[in-house]
Amino acid sequence: MSCALGLLGGCKRDSGPDSFAAITRDSPVAMDQTQIERGAYLAKAGDCSACHDAADKTPYAGGMPVNSPFGPIYAGNITPDPTFGIGRYTLQQFADVLRAGKTPHGQRLYPAMPYPSFAKLNDEDVTALYAYFMHGVKASTNRSPVTHLPFPFNQRWAMFFWSRLFGNHERYVDDSHHSAEWNRGAYLVQGLGHCGACHTPRGPAYNELGYNDRSEHYLTGGINDNWSAPNLTGDPASGLGRWSQDEIVAFLRGGHGARATAFGAMAPVVEESTHYLSDADLHAIAAYLKSLPARNPSGTFDNNEHAKILTTRAVDTGELERPGAGLYLSYCARCHRADGMGESGKAPALAGNALVMSADPTSIMRIVIEGSKSPKTDDQRKPQKMPAFNDQLTSTEIADVISFIRNTWGNHAAPVSDRDVRELRSAIHK
Repeated sequence: MSCALGLLGGCKRDSGPDSFAAITRDSPVAMDQTQIERGAYLAKAGDCSACHDAADKTPYAGGMPVNSPFGPIYAGNITPDPTFGIGRYTLQQFADVLRAGKTPHGQRLYPAMPYPSFAKLNDEDVTALYAYFMHGVKASTNRSPVTHLPFPFNQRWAMFFWSRLFGNHERYVDDSHHSAEWNRGAYLVQGLGHCGACHTPRGPAYNELGYNDRSEHYLTGGINDNWSAPNLTGDPASGLGRWSQDEIVAFLRGGHGARATAFGAMAPVVEESTHYLSDADLHAIAAYLKSLPARNPSGTFDNNEHAKILTTRAVDTGELERPGAGLYLSYCARCHRADGMGESGKAPALAGNALVMSADPTSIMRIVIEGSKSPKTDDQRKPQKMPAFNDQLTSTEIADVISFIRNTWGNHAAPVSDRDVRELRSAIHK
């Protein structure tokens, strides 16, 4: 998961009020049960466990690698252990790590920790999070491995200048032109939810190309750890343009929707984070996302029923001779159906699917190669698995069937080459 602090020349510190420095884990505000419970909810909303849970699932004990283009970056122990965790942190030091990426010892964190997003958090939420991590989490003596990146990326002092040049240093400020619900959604998406960390493209310095909707790049899709996170703007083909607010809420609540199923890195986000959000917060997120104009459009979807019927009939009877058609009929149609409409609660529709028409087909390729599993939540819905086809299909066959899916039932998107598939297979060692 997490505004550079001191500025050159003695400018104002970017942190909480002066009282933050005097607040420790033994202060009344840090032991307040209401604050602790509020912090527990916020930690869920921030999906802190995704990076900071240990390999043995010990909550927030750290030690797991966060993969980056420069090498693995190990998440820290953020339990209240005084030696291996953050138990000795004051509220000020906690806020500095969370919102500025600076430890009490002056070490700068890499932006694998989304502190440019967390810089938007208000003081009240930072205080509640501090109370929770000090008194709502069991201390662990797990020692996180030290991150060792190759030169020059191991020069952490340079992160000060990275933060000054590329980071975000602004708290979220309500926009008076929008409703309270919209502002709540913007605060969650831009800040605590740090959606841009995955869904916004990054520049050559591993910097997000925008931290709010004023940027033309914000939430237009990104690549992380060989997964492509889709466009969340209003593009009707590859984005959320044809989704309703209720469909977005249902997807975030359970990982299943009429238009998509959570996959890959998004599945645990639903399981461990968005699934626990209140209806009000989910609707606020949906309201904000639906307000975003279409940007970085990719592909088109022609919802022509007559054409889809003819295509479905040709696929069903084997009359369609396009590359990939036979493979689709043999391996995919049983679940996703000949008409590409899938089966509710089992397999998502591929016709009109935003991921299918994404500008970057990395995720759809990876799902075919590795398979996928939908989130497990407490709504009694059984998680569904898609089998892996790595051992059954060649790279050329995978490219053919994906290109077929991206250009059938009204879908229109650029085809995939066998070279694309081979390069991804090499990157993920498949």
